[in-house]
Amino acid sequence: MDTYLAVASKRDWRSYADRPVPEDIQRRILDAGRLSGSSQNKQPWTFVVVESAEARARLAGLVYMEANVRTCAFAVAIATEGGKFPLDVGRAMQNMMLVAWNEGVVSCPNGMPDRARTAQVLGLEGDLEPVIVLSFAYPRRARDPQAKTAEEWSREANRKPLGELLKRV
Repeated sequence: MDTYLAVASKRDWRSYADRPVPEDIQRRILDAGRLSGSSQNKQPWTFVVVESAEARARLAGLVYMEANVRTCAFAVAIATEGGKFPLDVGRAMQNMMLVAWNEGVVSCPNGMPDRARTAQVLGLEGDLEPVIVLSFAYPRRARDPQAKTAEEWSREANRKPLGELLKRV
């Protein structure tokens, strides 16, 4: 897929099909996070994969949109020491979500109001703190990124026009 088309067509999904994501596709998604660039190549992240329905249910109660995690095929919490390095986490997160999209898997980022409690449920030790929880699954309804051009997806996005965001000097 064309990268611009992937970026333009990618949406956060919250309605998932009840079917597992194969291990090889999960690995590709996780490896995309590992391959992300990071400040001074510190690679500060730990990826906690949450697959079982029981573990997802425990985690679901700790994010803002519980159904996103409860009904997904698997979730990934990205943790760093002290919850630092948000830019690096964002890069890893976006890589994972774009590779998932390319594989036909949809995703959604999920925030949490109590990071300390979430760290306990995830079994994180020391200073490791979750920064974000990503939910991944196959979509409940068909998705077809190539049904439109990247420009059409861009025009339909619920985003401010580019002209409102630019300042040239």
